[in-house]
Formats: sequence, structure tokens, C-alpha cells
Amino acid sequence: MNLNAVEIKAFVPATDFERSRQFYLALGFEIAWTSDDLAYVRHGATSFLLQAFDEPAFAQNFQMHLLVEDVDDWHAQVQASGVASQAGVKVGLPEDRPWGMRDFTLIDPSGVLWRIAQNIDREAIRS
Repeated sequence: MNLNAVEIKAFVPATDFERSRQFYLALGFEIAWTSDDLAYVRHGATSFLLQAFDEPAFAQNFQMHLLVEDVDDWHAQVQASGVASQAGVKVGLPEDRPWGMRDFTLIDPSGVLWRIAQNIDREAIRS
């Protein structure tokens, strides 16, 4: 019997599907496959499914976490892309967190909160 899991994906809600697709493309994600109401979105080995799901209360309470190698590089890229001002969304500043991560927040056009983070040494934060 083989019960090994291969992958898990979230269905990220999009209240305006096309606007959200363009947002993720501008961030540097790739749309590997799409239909009228679903898109397979990936960046490197990470991926999620973007779903046309117009339920603002759900989208605004949905969170995603993206673990990266260098969060400051990601933040600089997001800022340089201009995607936040084009989409009218907020981008936070990178901060060291007491749980051993440095991250920043990004809110997508539907209100989905993303935490883009890298692991850091928790002991270094305390000193």
C-alpha cells in the first residue's frame, strides 16, 4: 500500500478572475493552464489554483503563505513591478517575526492576504 502524498494545492478565490490572473502574472507567476473559471498558477516548484469565486467575505478572510529564499529580494521585485499601485493593493514592509521568519504582507485584488517569508535564526531575533 502506497499512501505517499505528492502535492497539496489551495483554491485561491478571485472575485474578478481576469484582474487576479493579470495581478499574478505581473508578480512573476506563470499561468500553466487556464479555463474560464480556473487557472493553474505556479512559480518554480510552488503552485496554487486560482478560482473564479465571487464571495468577497471569503476572499478577505483567506490567507496564503509563500516561503522564499530571500524575502528582501521578493519585496524589492514586488515594489519594482508597480503591481501594487496598478492593482490598488497594499504591500507591507519586511519584518523579522518572533516565530523565526522575516516576511511581508501583500493583499491581492480580491482581498486575499499573502505572507511572503523566509526562515531566519530565531536566536538572532532575541539578541
